[in-house]
Amino acid sequence: MEQGALIIETAGRELLDITARITVWLASARLVRGTLSVYCRHTSAGLLISENADPAVLRDLRRWLDRLAPETAGYEHDDEGPDDMPAHIKAMLTGGALTIPFAGNRLLLGTWQAIYLAEHRARSHRREIVLTGIGE
Repeated sequence: MEQGALIIETAGRELLDITARITVWLASARLVRGTLSVYCRHTSAGLLISENADPAVLRDLRRWLDRLAPETAGYEHDDEGPDDMPAHIKAMLTGGALTIPFAGNRLLLGTWQAIYLAEHRARSHRREIVLTGIGE
């Protein structure tokens, strides 16, 4: 087993491709094949696997999430501003963890797949992603 963490600075609401950073970490691990757990340690950011070929996909996903959890819905929880509760809802929808198989020290993602950190808050944040590789 190998474990590590990535610290990622976000610029506010965005879907940030973190595949390359995860790939670099995996290449340094002493594992050849197995599964990789990618875990986001935050309640207002999430993880997802999506298409990496057409940027319109990411724009459509952001708009869809904004429609599902608008800032103007009158939430009771707004301690950190109007984007606070919508960010929690969006994090629930995108999820906090992914499991990805790997072999030959490389992720077994599909041709058009990438791993994204979904920053749901309006301002920039420092996010920690925990990586745990299990295998041989």
